[in-house]
Parts: sequence; structure tokens; C-alpha cells
Amino acid sequence: MPEQNLEKKIKPVSMILGISIFLFGVLKFVDPFKGWYSAQITFSGLPTPAYWFGIVSEILVGLAFLIPFLLKGNPIIGPHKRTILSLASVSIIMIMLVATYVHLQPAVPSDVLPLKIKPPLIPGAFAFLGIYNLYHLQKNKG
Repeated sequence: MPEQNLEKKIKPVSMILGISIFLFGVLKFVDPFKGWYSAQITFSGLPTPAYWFGIVSEILVGLAFLIPFLLKGNPIIGPHKRTILSLASVSIIMIMLVATYVHLQPAVPSDVLPLKIKPPLIPGAFAFLGIYNLYHLQKNKG
């Protein structure tokens, strides 16, 4: 598949994932999101370092999805675009697995979760989009 067709498939998904996960990470610095996120970590039983690891991971993964498209003519970034997007896709899948774990913990109240619902709909959707990206990136290696 030509590179242009691949870009048509992955660019919209990567941009949605990048903007969303970056904003999720940044929002964890302000209330009420800061308090909700702190409660999620505490009630789920995750270790204390998970608090900062989660925030930093979301911001970096968000940037990893965005930078290859925003700096596509860059001689350093350009040749590594596929690798960067593949790593970002694997990373978002792992982040969403942890988010799913948090959603499924009985001690985590729904009022501290996104959309205030226990079923992990957002983590599932984001993991699916990460898998979609990864599938197309690997299928069309060239």
C-alpha cells in the first residue's frame, strides 16, 4: 500500500489519540481532574509512583502521536515516523490496559471515573484505536 494511503488511514486516528491523551495528561494537573485521578490511583491500589508515571506517560504518548505529523518534513523525525507511531500505539494500548484495570476495581467509585461510569468504554475505545493504528503500520511495512 502506498505511503499516502497508509497516512489517510492512520493520521486521523493518530491525531485524535494524540490530542485526547495529551489533554487527559495535562488536565490531571487541575481540579477537579487532579482529585479524581488521585482517587483512582489510591482506590485502585496502584503504587504511589503510578500517579506521576500515568501523567507523564499520557503527555509523552500524546506528543508521540502528534509530532510525526506536525514535523513531517523534519529530517530527524521523518525517517522514524513509522517507528514513533508504532511505539505510541503500543504505549497507548498499555496505558489503556491499566485504565481498564482501574475501572474494574470495585473500590474505585464511578464518580471519580470519566463519564462517571464503571464499564471501561473509553479505555476500550482508545485501546482499539491503538490496535487499529498498529495493525495498519505493521501490515504496510515497506
